[in-house]
Amino acid sequence: MARYTDELAAIVAYEQELRRRIGERLALERGESTRDGLSEEQVALAEAAILAWQQQGEEEQDLHAFRAMGPLQELLVEHRAALDRIDDIHDRRLS
Repeated sequence: MARYTDELAAIVAYEQELRRRIGERLALERGESTRDGLSEEQVALAEAAILAWQQQGEEEQDLHAFRAMGPLQELLVEHRAALDRIDDIHDRRLS
């Protein structure tokens, strides 16, 4: 018998993992350690980076398609896609 897995739970867990990875990437770029987990400041910086990326206009994000992206930008793009997927699942469940 196949186990039931909730698609929403899986994508929410993935989104949370991306948040952690964004925080770790920012810490790495600042030369900070994350050996004991992310500090409150590192979490806040990750949240700020995610918010800034979300608030950028679509035109600005489209420009990224024409230039190489670094590891942080790749994580932010992945995170945005995860949030879009979560929204799609919510919309589908509401209709």
